[in-house]
Amino acid sequence: MQETLEFIRTSSNAAPSVPFKDFLLKDKFNRFALVLCAAIIIIEFCVFKYYYPYAAFISGDSFAYLETAFYNLSINTYPVGYSMFLRLFSVFTSSDTVLVAFQYIFMQASVLSLIFTITYFYEPRKWIKVIMIGAAVLSPISLYMANYVSSDSLFFSLSVTWFVLLIWILHRPSMWLIAIHSIVIFLAFTVRYNAMYYPVISVLAFFLSKEKIKEKIIGVGIIMMLIGSFVVNTSLHYKKLTGKFQFSPFTGWQMASNGLLAYRHIDSAQRKNLPVKFKKLDQDVRRYFDSTRKNLFEQFLVHTMYMWKPQSPLRAYMRDEFKNDSTKQEFQKWASVAPLLKEYGSTLIKEYPLTFTKKYLWPNFLKYYAPPVEFLETYGFNVDTVSPITKRWFGYSTNKVYRRLAGKNVEILSYYPMICGAMNAVFVMVGLSFLILGGRKSEGKFFQNWVLFVLFWLVNLAFSVFAAPIALRFQVFPLVICFTINWILIDFIIKKAFAAETKDVSA
Repeated sequence: MQETLEFIRTSSNAAPSVPFKDFLLKDKFNRFALVLCAAIIIIEFCVFKYYYPYAAFISGDSFAYLETAFYNLSINTYPVGYSMFLRLFSVFTSSDTVLVAFQYIFMQASVLSLIFTITYFYEPRKWIKVIMIGAAVLSPISLYMANYVSSDSLFFSLSVTWFVLLIWILHRPSMWLIAIHSIVIFLAFTVRYNAMYYPVISVLAFFLSKEKIKEKIIGVGIIMMLIGSFVVNTSLHYKKLTGKFQFSPFTGWQMASNGLLAYRHIDSAQRKNLPVKFKKLDQDVRRYFDSTRKNLFEQFLVHTMYMWKPQSPLRAYMRDEFKNDSTKQEFQKWASVAPLLKEYGSTLIKEYPLTFTKKYLWPNFLKYYAPPVEFLETYGFNVDTVSPITKRWFGYSTNKVYRRLAGKNVEILSYYPMICGAMNAVFVMVGLSFLILGGRKSEGKFFQNWVLFVLFWLVNLAFSVFAAPIALRFQVFPLVICFTINWILIDFIIKKAFAAETKDVSA
């Protein structure tokens, strides 16, 4: 194993001799591509905003982000990073159109930076480059994601930027690159806690790079210091609010919800005795299951209804716990019961691992392969009336929002689950072909990049399937990276095919 890692670390292809700036601006094709992309991006945005003049809102999520920003809260249901971004953005303008424009441009710029970085170091065929650029600029999902007042687009852009920086660290490491990369990881983590496993991938990139060991240690130290300070600060705020030291109450509710998805399939005769501290909660859960046995949706689909549905046994337990306490706000109640819910969910998963695997992990894995369109399937998640805070924040003259297109369904995005499934399948096939055809030896630097993405792909798969809700908007980042890597692998296979054909002809 050590010898393999050392081989990966020391392997290298010839580095490009042209500076990246000259590659972008002095190469005729790249310069023309950049100008054309800029023109297309502007036209697409203008046309889109004509049909969708207002930003879109997810009932619950969007308004929670705006509430956090409006009151400058240190903690709330969701991570505060996106709300802090909204506060910073409001210093310059209150226009939702400008906000959406920034989110869209940031998304497109991050993807184009990925494509030009990849093509700079690995030099694929021009037609492959055209396909990658065209797919990035013309993809409609960027417009719809950016049009939401949601952390999705910002997290996507920061994540792509993080991966681009990893590629540069592999090829041309420097202390300032490592420092910027650490800041980007920190920002991504404050926006969405899915980034908690990004440092694992980064540590591998640091090890594979040729940077000095001192700089590598400093880089890891900066990441741990920034994220650690945020975790401690957030946990202290929750300790002050609930009396319990915890980082994310959302995790407790998610864990309990995941456990219930398996637990509802356990017959009363097969129930195991749980610790006494769960007695009241467990009674509420079993009573709810008995009264909803005919609900096929809850029985056979993976969902998050137990976290949010007012009739959920978890919500019922929370209300019962504080029915005689009128001093606590809803958020405080929600956060206070989270530690017990986390223990309860973890206990259910440990007690019924086979049922959990069959009823939760496997269906969730299938969803990961072809993630549902979810909120993106209908414009604005059917929200046409905004909260008073939203109206005031964006300076709307009315609390009603509208669109110029008839119908709410976004049919153009219905193909993306199939595209995700195809890209995942292609990634496995071309990755195996890459290894069989000797890519490990002949393409040392790209092999490093491929190893990083394989690790990311596996960790993201495990995290998504086990701990997170799966939807298309959460998987667009892996899809973009997978799409890009696939084309570089296909280019390698084509090169090998031409080399073999030339060898046969000369023989």
